[in-house]
Amino acid sequence: MRSERVAAEPHLRWLWLGNRTDHRIGELELPCVQLESQEVLQGVRLRFETWGKLNAQANNAVVVCHALTGDAHAGAGESGPGWWSDLIGPGKLLDTQRFFVVSSNVLGGCGGTTGSASVAWDGRPYGLRFPLISVRDMVAVQLQLVDALGVDEIAMVIGGSLGGMQVWEWACMAPERVREAVVVAAHAAFTPLAMGYNAVMRQAITADPAWQQGNYYGTGQQPETGVSIARQIGLLTYRASELYQERFGRKLVDERFSMNPWEAFTKPQYQVESYLDYNGRKFVDRFDSNTYLYLMRAMDGHDIGRNRGGVSRALTRIKSRLTLVGIRTDYLYPVAEMQATAREAVAVGVDCRYMELNSPHGHDAFLIEQDALAKLIEQSREGRRV
Repeated sequence: MRSERVAAEPHLRWLWLGNRTDHRIGELELPCVQLESQEVLQGVRLRFETWGKLNAQANNAVVVCHALTGDAHAGAGESGPGWWSDLIGPGKLLDTQRFFVVSSNVLGGCGGTTGSASVAWDGRPYGLRFPLISVRDMVAVQLQLVDALGVDEIAMVIGGSLGGMQVWEWACMAPERVREAVVVAAHAAFTPLAMGYNAVMRQAITADPAWQQGNYYGTGQQPETGVSIARQIGLLTYRASELYQERFGRKLVDERFSMNPWEAFTKPQYQVESYLDYNGRKFVDRFDSNTYLYLMRAMDGHDIGRNRGGVSRALTRIKSRLTLVGIRTDYLYPVAEMQATAREAVAVGVDCRYMELNSPHGHDAFLIEQDALAKLIEQSREGRRV
């Protein structure tokens, strides 16, 4: 593991230039970043990917913001499809023959950007020495990225869930630069219900002895049980009840329910248990535990009205065309709140439209039903200057 080298000034370098496609991977090095908390983070690296080319007017960039466990690989590339491949590419919603699409791993992430798992100035992983971050900190660093890429005006910023929270902040923090903001499945302020789920998920991780107060790096152990449980709790909120009923019902894993108490209590008996257990364990191998804690806490703090006089006052800052997309079966982000915010935005003069994705998939529909999402966004643009 290498320590973070502190660049004297922001430095952008390309790590991969596509041979057969316009997909590129890069890294922005920042000498220091002052956080919203006033703490200063030294030697920050921001991993990003791009598709398409910046035009001569430097005004065709689209910023794509990822969700809690996402990364910069939103579109397809030599390494395979991205998490929003059906939206990014020639002829698609984010047409790479027309737009310069940029996606970065958030500050505090574990997909190549500096976070708690990164190596600090002393050659050791940060662990809990890494400072708390906010969604506004994430966007502040992304603003430095688009500056380094030579972008002037942003054609669109789009994202779902935590990505949608970033879009809210883009619209508030850079109102003169963003022409269009598309918020998918994200409220203007994080709800108490969602905060409660995050709190329980954090407790699952920190109660695992293998967490070791966040200092598990290099010990050969990590809080696998805690992270698996946290992920399973999350999965229960990301999908809708009707989908669980349709997919699993009351089906058993085996033909008969085990009457052995130890097996009945510790091994999946119903198929829904097996599904959750499998996905929880799989998640352990691909995502850092501390990163999960940091990003969940950043989500808790999301509130566009914080230190801005409330949500209504914050909405007056927005100059872009705003599209809010709710998901009918979203348990975590109920559509009623998004509809209310849309009405509030219109009342203060924002060019805002509310669209609704009618999907049985719950919160994760923005990742699963990409074609339907693209059609909705296209509909929202009808009659508006794009």
